[in-house]
Amino acid sequence: MNQDIILLGHGSGGKLSHQLLDEVILPHLSSTGAAGQNDAALLQIGGSKLAFSTDSYVVDPIFFPGGNIGDLAVNGTVNDLSMMGARPLFISVAFILEEGFSKKEFAEILASMRRAADAAGVSLVTGDTKVVPKGKADRIFINTSGIGVLEHGLQIDGGQGRVGDQILVSGTIGDHGIAVLCAREGLGMQTGVTTDSAPLNGLVQELLGLGDALHVLRDPTRGGVATTLKEIALQSEIAITLREEALPVNEGVTGVCSILGLDPLYVANEGKLLAFVAPDRAQEALKIMRAHPMGCDAAIIGEVTSSGGGRIQMETVVGGMRGVEMLSGEQLPRIC
Repeated sequence: MNQDIILLGHGSGGKLSHQLLDEVILPHLSSTGAAGQNDAALLQIGGSKLAFSTDSYVVDPIFFPGGNIGDLAVNGTVNDLSMMGARPLFISVAFILEEGFSKKEFAEILASMRRAADAAGVSLVTGDTKVVPKGKADRIFINTSGIGVLEHGLQIDGGQGRVGDQILVSGTIGDHGIAVLCAREGLGMQTGVTTDSAPLNGLVQELLGLGDALHVLRDPTRGGVATTLKEIALQSEIAITLREEALPVNEGVTGVCSILGLDPLYVANEGKLLAFVAPDRAQEALKIMRAHPMGCDAAIIGEVTSSGGGRIQMETVVGGMRGVEMLSGEQLPRIC
């Protein structure tokens, strides 16, 4: 394999993405180490502490069950800010359009973005549009950036996991990735699976009531729950044990994954969060999640068992243990 070219796997959010970040991008642009790689940057400006995030969306197809590239872009940026404990305020949006793209479809995407912004209570405040010749892009790509404000003194990031923390997920996993995959491949399966793309800022605001018992928040997008937990384990220098029987997976996702040989742990989510919570407040956190529309299927799926190593293991339903690693290669390209 030519080691000097970019592969699809470099956009997976998994091992190759981290290699590209650590070996190429960060040496040229930043001195941020693994412990500082979170969903948004924290900025101190005067007496205000802000979160700033940026993301690009290249999902294929651009329309899929339950959503489209537009509301996905808004929700994704809202969630990245929220995972730092920030209240999202403002979003910018930039479009790269391919010549020949339908104005009707573009208008539909724009309308969905406005609805998503209104639902999340954020404002779309600035943007840009570029058009490239036909064949030089794939219909539409979207970049969004967002700013949010931190209104508390808590430190919530991927480096704050502690021994004893209980790990919660806010709902069923793998919904978004499977919804997009079925739409892309025209599988015709009557799964009923739709994207879980949704804003999580309201749920996060409720969880902030846990105070300093809330240590880590992260939305498991590219690479799924497994890759995201591996990132947190490396950032916090902890070891994690998961319980397979506790993982919430809906029947449609389970069915498609079984047929195609996929593992839901590695399938993308766009409306779920992981939370690391002190053990004496975990049941309270679970109650908060289940009382909120975005967390009604929440579950405690594991715990931090020791410090050091960044190791993850899972108790399987048959009673054994297996290692859980970061996504290798590209399981489902262009999923967000």
